[in-house]
Amino acid sequence: MHACTEYESPCGTLTIASDGGAVCGLWFENHKYLDESLPKDARRGTDAVLAHLAQWLDAYFAGKRPAIDELPLAPVGTSFRQDVWRALRDIPYGQTVSYGELAQQVAAVRGKASPRSVGGAVGHNPISIVVPCHRVVGADGSLTGFGGGMANKVWLLEHEGVDMARLSVPTRGTAL
Repeated sequence: MHACTEYESPCGTLTIASDGGAVCGLWFENHKYLDESLPKDARRGTDAVLAHLAQWLDAYFAGKRPAIDELPLAPVGTSFRQDVWRALRDIPYGQTVSYGELAQQVAAVRGKASPRSVGGAVGHNPISIVVPCHRVVGADGSLTGFGGGMANKVWLLEHEGVDMARLSVPTRGTAL
């Protein structure tokens, strides 16, 4: 049985979900893929997994660096997406990588992966913040799309101490 509840964060209300044994979702309010990712049988309420996730988020938003492996994770997706999401977990706190760099890492495991296909998988990451898709940027330093909204991506990167001077926020287009 899936459980889901809300978590109040500095970035607004987050919806968090578990499958009873692991975290399976964390989405921002009005997240682009919330409706397609939230388990259909999810019941409102909390469980031990969600309580643990809330503690992890409390630490993260307090400026600490809780380890991703402190949480059991069970994102649902294809094997390709799983490989991309595993690679996201290796991006250090306060650092960014480009889609091309991430594609090279995934290609080392799979044999090949294009930045575009990796970008699609990054965009469909169902466990935002914990699986740090906000740390992926364009090769030119542009803050390309983020399912949780550009303002939240900027907030998370600034919170982690990323040097924003080398990054640019798009003023128009689908990334907003």
